[in-house]
Amino acid sequence: MASCALCGKERVTGNNVSHANNKTKKWIMPNLQRMRIITKNGVKRQYVCTGCLRSGRVKKVVE
Repeated sequence: MASCALCGKERVTGNNVSHANNKTKKWIMPNLQRMRIITKNGVKRQYVCTGCLRSGRVKKVVE
């Protein structure tokens, strides 16, 4: 599974808890977008979370 190239955010485990307090495992996924971004090594296509996009930590490539 992919993770954010900048902050390292990735999927985590949790529980679905029913009204009867039954617990089943689930994955909580980050909102990752595959984007072309500018890095030290040039332009790369990487997965970036929307938190990094909104905060301006990502320099997007403009064509």
